[in-house]
Amino acid sequence: MSAFFSGSLDPEPICKRLGAFYGKSIVPGQTLLFLDEIQACPDALRSLRFFYEKMPELHVVAAGSLLEFALAEIPSFGVGRIESLYLYPMSFLEFLLATGNERLIEMTREASADNPLEDPLHKRMVDLVRAFQLIGGFPEIVSHYVQTQDLLECHTLLDDLLATIRDDFAKYRGRIPSSRLEEVFQSIAMQSGAKFKYSNVHPDLSSAQGKQALDLLVLAGLAHKIIHSDAQGLPLGGQVNPKRFKVIPCDTGLYQRLSGLALPPQLVAPDSALVNAGAVAEVFAGTELLANANPCIRQQLHYWHREQRGSNAETDYVIQLENFVIPIEVKSGSRGSMQSMRMFLDSHPSPYGIRTAMEPFAKYANIQVIPLYALWTLQDVLYPQVDAE
Repeated sequence: MSAFFSGSLDPEPICKRLGAFYGKSIVPGQTLLFLDEIQACPDALRSLRFFYEKMPELHVVAAGSLLEFALAEIPSFGVGRIESLYLYPMSFLEFLLATGNERLIEMTREASADNPLEDPLHKRMVDLVRAFQLIGGFPEIVSHYVQTQDLLECHTLLDDLLATIRDDFAKYRGRIPSSRLEEVFQSIAMQSGAKFKYSNVHPDLSSAQGKQALDLLVLAGLAHKIIHSDAQGLPLGGQVNPKRFKVIPCDTGLYQRLSGLALPPQLVAPDSALVNAGAVAEVFAGTELLANANPCIRQQLHYWHREQRGSNAETDYVIQLENFVIPIEVKSGSRGSMQSMRMFLDSHPSPYGIRTAMEPFAKYANIQVIPLYALWTLQDVLYPQVDAE
């Protein structure tokens, strides 16, 4: 289709050619023009501003893989005319909708420390979290799970998806060797939950190459940095140390496959052993915070870590909730010390902290317990203008 966008970028003749080719009229106000894989045609990207200016009644959507790379190579890209939305794999809330659990959504939204879900409902939600952590939120995988409930087949599809992602590394050619991207990509899963170190990727990988590879993976949306912040006030981004960061993959199912998860043991594991020593719980929490955030803004995750002799402390995430800095500590099971959380609250002007785990809603003094399955309820406070349903 690229030939239709060569020469003049006037949308009217472009629409006539596309309509003639597909045998369907493109009617402003009635037709949705969806330009997929648009990164393969920079002229199609450039044409978007002219669609806005000359055919404003026509609805146009563009999508593509590695789209950020293509945009970076276009000097001017329709500022004020084109709305960008940041898309992530499906959130747990969207998984609940896909699996027909609307009533559970309503009850979870109404739950609190004073009114937690009854035990059978809590256990049902824990089982759904277990399934979601195993398959992740890529729509094709979720769709297959909804139709078949077959986790083994879902993992086969995940392996196919992972192979496709690795094949896409060839599109980075000219920026960095595919082998280096593969090494860093694999190491992200191995280092999830800990401070990311380039030296742990490969003995021959230089810090410069590692940084370049990681930046490309983040730009492509395959990984997310969690940057250290002193978190003494707002904005969180004004108190960061960019040299101290963690990295998580973009999806829990992808993380499981990169980690070489053996599915059968997971199916019979107790809840406390469900989350692969806590790392997948941290990946789950991070991707939930991103997927339920305002999609019009590129979000940045932060964490806090104090390194002192004999007194290390870390909270997995710190977020802005209304006008406060709130620490979030992620636990893999239903138990665990909250020493780091208490250290944070003693040294920061935060009114309370959030502990998220497999346990029901609860409250311990100034620490609120929000189950992992209910992290999406934070969006009702953070982004009330976004309708979850």
